[in-house]
Amino acid sequence: MAKPAYLFDRDVEWNALVTFAARTTSAASLGIVSGRRRMGKTYLLRALAEQRNGFYFGATTATSTESLRQFGAALGEFTGAGASIAFDNWDHAITYLFALGGREQSGKPLLVVLDEFPYLVKSVPELPSLVQREIDRYQTESSGIRLLLCGSAMSVMGGLLAANAPLRGRAQLELLVQPFGYRAAAEFWDAGHDPALAARLHAIVGGTPAYRRQFLADNVPTSAADLDDWLCRTVLSPLSPLFREARYLLAEEAEIRDTALYHSVLAAVAQGHNTRGGIAGYIGRKSVDISHPLTVLEDCHLISRELDVFRSGRSIYRITEPLISFYEAVMRPAWARLETGQAQQVWRRSAERFNAQVAGPHFEQMCRTFLLTGGVDQLEVDTDFGTVGCGVVTDQLERSQIQVDAAVTEPGDGGRVPSISLLGEAKWGTTIGVKHLERLTRARTLLNERGWDTSACKLALFSGAGFSDALRREIDNTPDVRLISLDELYAPLD
Repeated sequence: MAKPAYLFDRDVEWNALVTFAARTTSAASLGIVSGRRRMGKTYLLRALAEQRNGFYFGATTATSTESLRQFGAALGEFTGAGASIAFDNWDHAITYLFALGGREQSGKPLLVVLDEFPYLVKSVPELPSLVQREIDRYQTESSGIRLLLCGSAMSVMGGLLAANAPLRGRAQLELLVQPFGYRAAAEFWDAGHDPALAARLHAIVGGTPAYRRQFLADNVPTSAADLDDWLCRTVLSPLSPLFREARYLLAEEAEIRDTALYHSVLAAVAQGHNTRGGIAGYIGRKSVDISHPLTVLEDCHLISRELDVFRSGRSIYRITEPLISFYEAVMRPAWARLETGQAQQVWRRSAERFNAQVAGPHFEQMCRTFLLTGGVDQLEVDTDFGTVGCGVVTDQLERSQIQVDAAVTEPGDGGRVPSISLLGEAKWGTTIGVKHLERLTRARTLLNERGWDTSACKLALFSGAGFSDALRREIDNTPDVRLISLDELYAPLD
C-alpha cells in the first residue's frame, strides 16, 4: 500500500504498520502504537484503516457506559447493521469484535484500531485482560483480526506490556512514533535552505508535526531575520495555542499529580542542574524524594537519563521536548509579563538565557544525533558499534573538569582495553578557536593516561558560529581533527 501524499516522512512507521496489517497468519495479532501527543499517530492509523477498509474507533474521555454506547454505534456503522449494536458490557463487546475477524468475507485480515486506548482503560480497567483472553483464544481458533491499540499517555501505554501486565508477550508490533529528527524537521518547516534558522527553530518547537499544521495553520518563519517576530506572534503570544502547550504536556500525563513539583524538576534540568543531587538541591528536596518524579518523567518520555561515558555510575538528565526547555528557561520566569502581551520585551532580555540554557544544550544533542545517524561514517571514525554519548574528564593537575559534548567509545572485552574513537566539543554561539582544540587534546591525553586506548581517537569541533582563522591554520594538514559547521550537520546523508 502506497503511503498517502499528505503524510510527511514516516516511511519506517508506515511500512511497519502495513506489514503488520497484511500478515497472512490465521491467528489474531496485536500491535501497540504509542507516542506523545501531536506526533501524528492518528493521521497514520486513520490512513491505514482507510486503505485496509478497517475499523477505526477513537475513544473519548467518558464513562464506561457511554464509551460502550459509542463503540457499539461505530461498530454498527462499520458492519452495515443499520443501527447501533447494543452490548451488555465490554466483555461482550470485545468477544464480538474478535469474532468479526473470523467472519471477514474478503479473505483479507480485518484491521481494527482502538485509538486513545488509555481513555478506555481509565473507565474500564479490565479491558487489557479481556483483550488478552481473546488474543489467547484466537491463537488456536481462526481469526484474521489485526488489533492495534494506540495511545498518548506514555505511562499507560508503556505499562501494557510490562512485567506482569495481561498483554505481556502477546504483541507482534510495538511502535513508538517519535518526533521528526532535526533534518526532517527542517524540511517540514520549510527551513532546510537556512541551517541557522532550522537549528534555532528546532531548539524551540522540536520535531512535533502538529505544531505547524494544527496549532499554527502553517504560519512559519520565512527567514532567520523573521524568527524573532514569529516567536512573538506565536509561541510567546497568549493568543496562540502554543503559549500554554508546555503546561498541557505535563497535565495530560495520567501519573502526574503535583504539577508544581514536576515543573520545578524540569526547571532545574533546564538551568543546568542536571544531576540527581543538583536537581534535589535546586528544588530544596532530598535526593531520595525526587526518585518518583524523575521516574515518572522518564516514563512519559519528557526527560531521559544519559550515562557519563567516562565514569561508570554517573549520569545526567536531559529534557527531551524542546518546547518544555524553552518554556522553563524563557517563558516561565516571565510568565506574568507574557500574559500581559510583553512578548517583545521579554524576548529581547532573554537572548543570553536562550543561548545558554536552550540553544546550546540542544545543539550539543544535535551533534550527538549527527554521529548516531551517519556522522560517524561521514567523519571516517574507526568504530564498530561504538557508544555515542557525553561525559566529564577531571583534570586533577589543573583542578578543573573538561566537558566532552560528544564522544564515541568502545567497551573493553577480554584482553582488549576500552577505547575512544572520537572526542568532540560543541559550541552554539561561540566562535571556536585554538583554546577549544587544546582543551579537547588535553582530555584525550588524560583519558589515555587512565587506561583508555586513544591511538585512533579523532577530535571533532562542532560550531554554530564558525571557527577562527588561527584554528584553521593550526589544524592545516592535521588528519585527526575535523571542523563541522551547521551546513555539514544539515547536509543530506550519502
